[in-house]
Amino acid sequence: MFRSSKNGNGNPLSHSGRSYVGETMQVDGDVRSTGSLDVAGLINGNIFVDDLVLKDTGSIRGVIEVNKLEVNGHVDGKIIANTVIVGKDAVIKGDLFFRSTLKTEEGADIDGYIKRDANGKSKSEEDIDIEQIIQRPTPVKSKKKPKLVPEPHKEAV
Repeated sequence: MFRSSKNGNGNPLSHSGRSYVGETMQVDGDVRSTGSLDVAGLINGNIFVDDLVLKDTGSIRGVIEVNKLEVNGHVDGKIIANTVIVGKDAVIKGDLFFRSTLKTEEGADIDGYIKRDANGKSKSEEDIDIEQIIQRPTPVKSKKKPKLVPEPHKEAV
């Protein structure tokens, strides 16, 4: 159906612009772009873009895989992103995986598993310390109990 990404003059199209799904628009199917996308309507499908802003009237049902995500509307599905900003009116029902930054405003509703993906971030000293605590072998308890020697009682004079 669409064979080339050229405009009417035969020149290649720029894929770095912003696209917009309006409040009265519904998209059924996957959305892919090397540019940015603002969603104020409904998308039933997976989204693979560089930068996504979900407006407060917007809703997405599907997997979202982006570089940067700002959520102010409803998401029903898995989120995978480098940077995620969750607004106070956001409702997320699904797992959220982020690589570098997660910011949430008070009032956001997240019903799912939230996890930093270690593939995108080098381990900090705190992460390494936690791993050492988890991997440290438990000490073997001795069967012998130490003897307690009572101290002599001294009377007050």
